[in-house]
Amino acid sequence: MTDQVHLAVALERAGWHPAAWREATARPHELTSARYWRDLLRTADDAGIALATIEDALALPDRFESAEALRRDRVRGRLDAVLIASYVAPLTRRIGLVPTVTTAHPEPFHVATGIQTLDFASRGRAGVRLVAGASAAERANFGRRASGVDAIPASGRVEDSPEILAAFREAGEFADVLARLWDSWQDDAIIRDAAAGRFLDADRVHNIDFEGEFFSITGASIVPRSPQGRPLITVLAHQTVPYRLAAEHADVVFITPHVEGGRPGFALPGILSELDAAAEDLRSGDEPVRVFADLLVLIEDTGAAAREALARLDEWDGEQLASDARIVVGTPGDVADAVRELAAGGVDGVRLRPARQPADVVAIAEQVVPLLRGTGTLREDDGGSLRARLDLARPESRYAREEEFAL
Repeated sequence: MTDQVHLAVALERAGWHPAAWREATARPHELTSARYWRDLLRTADDAGIALATIEDALALPDRFESAEALRRDRVRGRLDAVLIASYVAPLTRRIGLVPTVTTAHPEPFHVATGIQTLDFASRGRAGVRLVAGASAAERANFGRRASGVDAIPASGRVEDSPEILAAFREAGEFADVLARLWDSWQDDAIIRDAAAGRFLDADRVHNIDFEGEFFSITGASIVPRSPQGRPLITVLAHQTVPYRLAAEHADVVFITPHVEGGRPGFALPGILSELDAAAEDLRSGDEPVRVFADLLVLIEDTGAAAREALARLDEWDGEQLASDARIVVGTPGDVADAVRELAAGGVDGVRLRPARQPADVVAIAEQVVPLLRGTGTLREDDGGSLRARLDLARPESRYAREEEFAL
C-alpha cells in the first residue's frame, strides 16, 4: 500500500524567494488586497489541500535583520494573518486556515478569542501557528520589553541562549492558556430558553484561574466554545527545545528534514525519534502530534526552466536562496517524488512553501496534487472540520471532565 500524507501550503506575501515579487507572474500591486489572498486560498482549497498557514510578523525587518540597513529591494509590509484568514473563511469550503501569531507581544486572551471567532467563521477549520521570541525591531514597536531574542547563538543551539529558552517557556505557557480559554465554556453552556428567561447556564462557564511565569489570567473566554472545541495549535520546530514544545502542546508540528548528506542533525528518522521521545516524556492523552515536513519548492515544466528561474531570482536578489527547509527546484514530478519520499519516511503530511506566488501555488494545485492523487499518495477525506481531516478527535472541555470526576 502506498504511504499517504496530507498536503499543506505555507503562504508568504509574494512567495518564499525574496525576489519573487519581481517575477512577471507576480502581483506586487495586489499583495495588500483581499482579492489576492482570496485567489490563493481558493486555488489551494479547490485542489483539496488540507490546510494553509499564513505567515506574519510584528516588524518591517525580517527576524534578525538589521532595521538600520533595511533592504529596499524586498517586499516590506504585510496584512494581519488572523484577519486574512477571517476574511477568506466564508469564501472557502474545506481548507484549514492557520494564521501565524508571535507569542511575545499579543495577549493570549486576544489570540484565543480571535482564533475562536475564526473557527466559527470557517465552520470548524481554524488553527494557529505559534512563533516564540521577540526581535529587537519587534520590541521597539511595543516598548514593553528591554530584552529578547536578538540572534541565534554561535553554537546554533537553542539551549545555549537563556533568552531563547525563556521565549520557548513563554510560548508553552501561551499555548496552555489558549487551550484553557478554549475549554472555559462547556459545549452546553448556552441554553437559549426564552420561556424560562435563561440564555446561559453560568455554572458551565469557568474561570481558568491561571498563574504562571509569564501570564496571570483569571476569567473565561468571551467567545463560546467553538466548533472544534479547541482549534489546532501548530509550531515549526528545528531542534530539541522546540521539539519538546511541540510534543507537549501542539496538534501539528512542522519540521525541516534534509536528504542524506544534507544538514547534520536534520535526518528524518532522527527527528521523528526525538519527537517520539519528547512526547513520551511530556505529552498527556493518547492523541499523537501530527508531523508535517516542509519543502520550499520552485516548479517549472522542465528542470532546466526551473533552474533558470531560480538563477534569475537569485541574481535579482544578489544572494543565493537559503532556507531552513530543503529546497526542491524542478518539475511537478520532482516535487511529487520528494513528497512521496517523505511519505515513505513516516510523516503525516508535507507542507510546501511556494517560492513564487501565485505561480508555484497554481503549479502545486494544478500539477503536483493530481500526480500525488494519481499514485494514491494524497490522503483523501470527506472534509468537515480541520480536526476531522487530520484524524484528530474533538477534545472534551477539561472543566466538563472535572465536573464528572467531582460527582
